[in-house]
Amino acid sequence: MNDYWFRKRWFDGRSGNSIYLIFGLTFVNFVIIAYRFLIEKDPVFEEIFGSMWIFGLIFLVTYIPISIIIGCWHRKTQLKVERTLKYLEDPFFAKMFRVLLDAETGKANKEEIEEFKRILSNIEKK
Repeated sequence: MNDYWFRKRWFDGRSGNSIYLIFGLTFVNFVIIAYRFLIEKDPVFEEIFGSMWIFGLIFLVTYIPISIIIGCWHRKTQLKVERTLKYLEDPFFAKMFRVLLDAETGKANKEEIEEFKRILSNIEKK
């Protein structure tokens, strides 16, 4: 096995942890802490919610639609800016457009174009 395989596993592990596992853990952690400090300490709230399960369910029912609305807003507005900034810093993206422009204007040599085709072919196979 090579270094690339380990780097991919490391990336997969970090992604699974930060996107899925930590999301669930922080959600449960928030519900428990909020219930302990907010609901249990106030008799009015404790009477309304009754138990942690009811509080968690009510929180979930309100949290999910709000997070969907915020995510939709983020995807439609902020994500475009983030992608543009990433493309401006990506050396592969810059090389790709340079080779395309050079090929269009006749400045690229055959070896450079063939190397770029090999890179793209490898990306398509993965």
